Amino acid sequence: MRPFRFSADVSDIVDGPTLAAKARRAETIGYDSLVLGDHLLEQLAPIPALAVIAAATERLRIGMFVLNNDLRHPAVLAQDLATLDVLSGGRLEIGIGGGWNEPEYRAIGIPFEEPAVRIARLAEAVAVLKGLFGEGAFSFRGTYYAIADLDGRPKPVQRPHPPFLIAGGGRRVLGIAAREAETVGLAPRALADPGRSFAETLAPATAEKIGWIREAAGDRFDGLDLNVYPAVARMSITAHARQEAAEVSARISSRHGQEVSVDDLLESPFTLIGSVEELVAKLRSLRERLGINSFTVFDMDAFAPVVERLAGT
Repeated sequence: MRPFRFSADVSDIVDGPTLAAKARRAETIGYDSLVLGDHLLEQLAPIPALAVIAAATERLRIGMFVLNNDLRHPAVLAQDLATLDVLSGGRLEIGIGGGWNEPEYRAIGIPFEEPAVRIARLAEAVAVLKGLFGEGAFSFRGTYYAIADLDGRPKPVQRPHPPFLIAGGGRRVLGIAAREAETVGLAPRALADPGRSFAETLAPATAEKIGWIREAAGDRFDGLDLNVYPAVARMSITAHARQEAAEVSARISSRHGQEVSVDDLLESPFTLIGSVEELVAKLRSLRERLGINSFTVFDMDAFAPVVERLAGT
């Protein structure tokens, strides 16, 4: 089994000294990395914020959860990312996905194209990023991007490139992640598309998706980290797990017209509701049964007791 890896999101808008202090605390607790999302919402922009985090820490890795590929040209992004890797001394992890939040696209006049187009563009962007991180001049001609003899500078410290986390919920994007990334992020599509069944967030559907990843990855599979996050409900450290899960179930039924049992919710890889002991046992079980070893949370301090128990194991 691969060791546990824990990352925490720190997208809240704070000043530099406050962000630096949070980063140092995360390093002390035992988190592996701090990450920022990539939305045109009330949050810090990921690239400059990660530079602040890197400057304030020594061991902590930095990353994105996850970049929207459609917001940046990959040649420009390659320079930004390589710069972060240089500034951090080789601690960057590149989280990237095909984009999903349609209102953001409409707000800035970018066409929100069908998933097949966004996923194909993501695959090309990853090829461009890796090419520009490599030695010498790089050329590429695809459907969406064209690069002509560009020698990407600076080069990242990590060779041949910083590790990638590619996230998505469908078979096509998970196949790209299985072939190209070091970490595969399992992101339920039901959260972006209310028409989808919440069964996608439960353990059986997750096991099926991991089967897709295994098939696409081939010999790479045993070296992959599999990542999940509390997507279905807010994380809660509580002595009343069943009561809180019942409240979540009622909300899902009311808002989405779908029934999800308390037992299924508590077993879901995308819920973190329970006591510290219960969550420690759950994470160990998810790793043993499904191979999931990487977890991203959105409340660094609340989850600290779990990280302190499992970090490095």
